[in-house]
Amino acid sequence: MKLSKINIEERMQHYHISGLSLATIKDGQMSANESHGVRETGTQKFVDTDTMFNACSISKFVTGMLVMILADQGVLDLDADVNDQLLTWKVPHHRFSAKVTLRRLLSHQSGIMDPDGSFPERKLTDSVPSMVEVLEGKTSYCKTPIEVNVEPGSEFHYSDAGYCIIQQVIEDVTGKPFATLASELIFNPLKMKHSSFPTDIFKESMTNFSFGHNKDGQLIDGGYSIYPYPAASGLWTTPEDLARLVIELTGSLKGQSKIGLTDVKADEMIRSQGCKEWAGLGVFLDGAEEELEISSLGWGIGCQSMVAAYPHLGKGLIIMTNTDTGLHQMKGLIGEVYHSMKKR
Repeated sequence: MKLSKINIEERMQHYHISGLSLATIKDGQMSANESHGVRETGTQKFVDTDTMFNACSISKFVTGMLVMILADQGVLDLDADVNDQLLTWKVPHHRFSAKVTLRRLLSHQSGIMDPDGSFPERKLTDSVPSMVEVLEGKTSYCKTPIEVNVEPGSEFHYSDAGYCIIQQVIEDVTGKPFATLASELIFNPLKMKHSSFPTDIFKESMTNFSFGHNKDGQLIDGGYSIYPYPAASGLWTTPEDLARLVIELTGSLKGQSKIGLTDVKADEMIRSQGCKEWAGLGVFLDGAEEELEISSLGWGIGCQSMVAAYPHLGKGLIIMTNTDTGLHQMKGLIGEVYHSMKKR
């Protein structure tokens, strides 16, 4: 994908977007990296290529990669009942015959449906909830205990709760915090030095975080939105770092992984799963064979982002903004950039 010839800064003004950063991939390598606007409206705090954005649900792409690495190591089993691996919490007994597995959780086909109004941003006056408290329905972030609602494997239901369960499986089996493992197995070896899962921006040593803005371009309450569910939506990162992750997946498909991800598991991650042909493991799919496109979207309070890539062709686009325009990514500036690049 080549950089768009559209006037990005003019279109940012049109959509009231304060700051934007993007990276493109060509021939399996980073081909461009640029930034526009400011981290905080009304200031001279300019966005640069090291500015960290709230990636929200793009976290699930990282989670998918981490699960596949651990499965490659024999630490996790994609098709075992997760209750065989969980220690500190168990999926409640249910009437259905099929089991809840990591494969079904990763592809949002576990039979678990998020309760209404669950998994909002963190209230900075609250302490960070434990994942067990969240899953037990004992916090304001999820007031209903998580349970299996429909036959596992029978339906697609996008689920943050499912990824919270994945996080708990990983932590119970390894005995390490999810964020620590992500750093050890992915961020550090890939030199993703601007990626983390912060629970309190104000306590972080890094200062290049982008503030969040609403559809009118105004600063959101508190300045930042933090989601205290790392595996589901807690990632802060840069387009350049996400490009490194995409490039790693592309390389893994050719047997050239830097993090121990085999070509078998990399291919499995981007194959259709279960009842939906467009559901992969931590990513969504479109097209087939060499033209297969994978994508991951992030949308939260004050932010919108997208990863779109063709892993077999070695090309892709990562675009991140610090503004929630109120429009789906494909109907706003992100979509304009995506479609203009796809035509080139």
